[in-house]
Order: sequence, then C-alpha cells, then structure tokens
Amino acid sequence: MHALLFSSQPYDQDSFSHAPGAAQLALHYQSARLSEDTAALAAGYEVVCAFINDDLSAAVLQRLKAGGTRLIALRSAGYNHVDLAAAKRLGLAVVRVPAYSPHAVAEHAVALILALNRRLHRAYNRTREGDFSLHGLTGFDLHGKTVGVVGTGQIGLAFARIMAGFGCQLLAYDPFPNPQVQALGARYLDLPDLLREAQIISLHCPLTTQTKHLINPQSLASLQPGAMLINTGRGALVDTPALIDALKSGQLGYLGLDVYEEEAQIFFEDRSDLPLQDDVLARLLTFPNVIVTAHQAFLTREALAAIAATTLDNIARWAAGNPQNLVEG
Repeated sequence: MHALLFSSQPYDQDSFSHAPGAAQLALHYQSARLSEDTAALAAGYEVVCAFINDDLSAAVLQRLKAGGTRLIALRSAGYNHVDLAAAKRLGLAVVRVPAYSPHAVAEHAVALILALNRRLHRAYNRTREGDFSLHGLTGFDLHGKTVGVVGTGQIGLAFARIMAGFGCQLLAYDPFPNPQVQALGARYLDLPDLLREAQIISLHCPLTTQTKHLINPQSLASLQPGAMLINTGRGALVDTPALIDALKSGQLGYLGLDVYEEEAQIFFEDRSDLPLQDDVLARLLTFPNVIVTAHQAFLTREALAAIAATTLDNIARWAAGNPQNLVEG
C-alpha cells in the first residue's frame, strides 16, 4: 500500500521511517502543502497523510478521490481543516491521532510564560551585544499567581499540573469539567469570570464554531490590565487584529503565540529572505512583550515518535478492516 505525506519535513521522514510498521507501507514524502493545485500529486496513492495546515476542503477531497485516494490519515489531533461532510459523501475515511504527547504542548506553553515573564528573549539579545544592564527586565514570581486554563483535556491537565507545581492558583473553563483538574484545586468558572480573575490565561481548547474567536475585543476588554495570554491551541481561537489594540493600550501585558490564524501560508518555511506580507503578524512582531513561535509546541522526539506510530497503526487497522480513531462528520 502506498501512502503520501504532504507538508512533510525532515523530522517527519526520520520519525516515520523509524516507526513500527513502516516496513509494511510504501511511504512517500512531499514537502508541498496539500491544496487544489497540489492534490494531483496524490494520484495513485490510496492513503494521503495530511498535517494541520493542509487544505482538506471539499474541492481538494474531490480531487483526491478522483485520483484513487481512499483514506485521509491526519498527523494531528485537530480536524477542523477537514470538510467531514464532503469526506463522508465521497466515501473517504478520515483517521486522526487523538493524543501523542500532551506534555510537549503543555511544556511549551510554560516555556512561553517563563520567557515572557523574565524577558529572556530581550536579555539574550542584549548580552549577545555586550549589554549586561538589567533595566526593563524585571519579572514577577509565578508562585501565588492566578492562572486560567481554558480547555482541560489532556493538554490542559498537563499544563495545570505544571502550574500547580509552581504554586499557582488555578481557574478552569471547560463545558466538561475534568475531575483530575479539580483534584489539583482548580475552580471551574464561566469563561467571562475566568478572564476577569486570571492574571495568566492559557488556551488549550479545540477549534470549533463555538470557540472561534473566543478571545475577541470584548473578552480582551474584560482582562485584568497587564494580563498574559498564551495560545498553543489553534490560531483562530483568537481574533488576532484585536490583540494589537489590547497590546497598545496595555490591557494585554504579555502575549505568547505558537499558532496564528493565517499561519498556513507562512509557518514551516524559511522566509527570512522575503518581506513579510502579513501586516498583522508583522505588527505583532514589533512588540517587545510578544513572543511568536512557528507552531513548534508539538515538536519533541517523543511526540513525533507517537504521531508516527499512531498514524501508521491507524493506516494498518483501516487496511485490515478494523479502523480506529475515525473522525466522522
């Protein structure tokens, strides 16, 4: 059986080639992002393996089906980029990786908090230039601060455990409270109350029609002045242009983003020799209290190994007529 991995990077090739079950599949790698223009590359492949910024709209799925594709194997937990109704209509099965390493994403969120708080990015640049002054580098103790966890699934739970270890007071929002988060001493609140009370807010919820632009001008206005916002979930959880006004006014004191709503045409590529065409992202990058990373929170050896192993197992089980981790519209 032949499988084509779109948006594949060298680390994908390494993790997939060493994963259990790799020898039973003919794996092929394509660095191009899946789109209407590149879907023809999948002609003759029964399995297409897609990543988070690949286009799996109805038009693309139609082209994949016409080329002989029967299975869409996602290398991600999220599936908001898949037209599930179209996949069902076309008879295309869709499988995903529901969990790989919640610790990877949770730890990256904490890394953003620590870097922003202690101005590590600014300190690093200063000392590289021979400037060893401490002006403007004052941070705050995390101990005793109130941290709001929005979304308390596996990643949110892992994040809450870390912040509890720092001695933080935990608030949580999720339509389905997690008893393990409650056992850490977290109080579940409605989202508006959490946003008003928390000094640090970290987003770990999936992107749905209900959560799109969960953070918007109105919710930003309710934050404590100088609050910190971290997003390692999905870019569209946040109305990004609204962040600029909140940063300019000081309402938002710190911002850490690992995801961006318009990242599909930007992230995962070296664009250092090109002018940045996205005016919103370019503006965000001018703020000294903002750190943007290029969707790397998942990028640990353990997470990559788990993604590869689960994806190949999903393909093997589907081929054997015993599919698991199916996504159904």
